[in-house]
Parts: sequence; C-alpha cells; structure tokens
Amino acid sequence: MVAARTRLEIATENLANASTDGFRHATARGALTRNGVSVTAVADASVQGGLRHTGRDLDLAIVGPGSFVVADAAGRHVTTRAGSFTRERDGTLRDATGRMLLAGGQPLHVPEGASIDEHGRIVSANGLVAGAITLPAGSSVRSGFLESAGVDAIHEMIDVLSAQRSFESAQKVVSAIDRTREKSSGDVARLK
Repeated sequence: MVAARTRLEIATENLANASTDGFRHATARGALTRNGVSVTAVADASVQGGLRHTGRDLDLAIVGPGSFVVADAAGRHVTTRAGSFTRERDGTLRDATGRMLLAGGQPLHVPEGASIDEHGRIVSANGLVAGAITLPAGSSVRSGFLESAGVDAIHEMIDVLSAQRSFESAQKVVSAIDRTREKSSGDVARLK
C-alpha cells in the first residue's frame, strides 16, 4: 500500500507542476527490498521542456543539461531551471521568489543595457564581456525564452488514475485479510 501511495504522490506532484516553468518530470522507480516493495521518485533529466518565447531579455532558458544556481535568503545554493529573472538596482538578477542568480558561487552582476548571449556570457552595451553564467559542456542559454514544464498532463492524469486504482486494490486486500483474521480468531474462541 505504501508503494501505491508513493506512486500516487509522484504522479499528483507531476500533474500539479505541469505549468511550472522548468519543472522536470519525476518517474516512479520501484525496487524489491527485504521489507517489501520500495518506490522512489527519480527526476528525468533527459526530458527538456518546450521553449516558450517571452521577449523579455532576462527570461533565460537552458538548452541541454544543467541548471541555474541561485542563492536563497539564507545563503543556501539551490539549482533551478526556471529562468525568469529581473535586474535589481545593484545589477544582480533575482527570480520571483527573491533568489539571486550566481556564477561561480558569486552573485552575477549584469550592467544596465547588457545582454546575455547563447554561451551565457554577459555582454555589455559596448561589447565587452562582463561575466558569464556557468554552463555544462554542450549547453546553451536562450535569452527571451522560458522552459516549460517537461510534463505531459494527459499522461500524468492517466498515471494518477492508475495509481489510485492500485491503492484501492491494496486497501481491499488488506480489508480482506483483516476480515479473515477476525473470522479465524472468532472460530478459535468458539472451539474453546
């Protein structure tokens, strides 16, 4: 029952994030252990969400592997593929939750009027490179685009229904076992 519930939770999380920019689809992976079946969520890094044109220079989408590194208010470094950033007065880029974009572990500063090229380089208005977003080999950045969620909502809905049925079947089996135990204990008490 725990495996069916975990599978249901994974499918509902995928479905809930079907419209979240940069969300990576998670797949339920099962394994047989000494304690029974174990199901865990594994993010599918191979599924790239579609690119959606926004026209905003600081909306960034990574094409290929990798993610943006941002720092939250507590200074913790977090990775994300959601690349909707705004420029602050000090030149740093922040996402909608206030997390600051980092490059090489340091805040990335973007001068006024600068652009970001496909290699992640910050190119100032006079053509000088003022910094760069750290990208893995084979990846590029698309300025003016956001990556949509890598989730197929119809597939996830079918998976939710399938997981729900598995959970209900497991509940029925447990109920049948309970009824059999109750009947057996009642029969033993009658024989005494």
